[in-house]
Amino acid sequence: MPASCTVCIALGSNMGDRASHMAAARGALSKLPKTKLLAFSQTLETQPVGPIDQQAFFNAAAMISTELLPRELLDELNLIEAQRGRDRFKTRIKWGPRPLDLDIIFYQQQVISEDDLTIPHPLMHQRWFVLKPLCEIAPDWVHPILEQTVTQLLAKVKP
Repeated sequence: MPASCTVCIALGSNMGDRASHMAAARGALSKLPKTKLLAFSQTLETQPVGPIDQQAFFNAAAMISTELLPRELLDELNLIEAQRGRDRFKTRIKWGPRPLDLDIIFYQQQVISEDDLTIPHPLMHQRWFVLKPLCEIAPDWVHPILEQTVTQLLAKVKP
């Protein structure tokens, strides 16, 4: 059995009942196999990024301890999204609206670069809506590539 790893996940929702989607995601994260929910940030309302006109997002961050491998965790997160009405393949619009979005931000200090899995998340250091809630639960987490803490990264971006 793999050793337990600490993982940070970003959550977002801007379609339908955003509060319900976020609450369901929190519950689902706490029920993942071989996983324990360690922390969950407050939920923030943020403006969307990108060229598409859409409703504001609810954003949060979670920290879990898991024995799931990165690919297994990604599959579980995709399943949670699908259960909340997200179809990654039929309705995927880059930076578009979605009922629920779950992204692996950090998986321990691992660096992974595959077609559909990049850890740390490639744009997280530019996104206030990821860094602000993450700073609440993991302010001293050091980005394995940029070698800066979440707090330091947050200080460089604007809301």
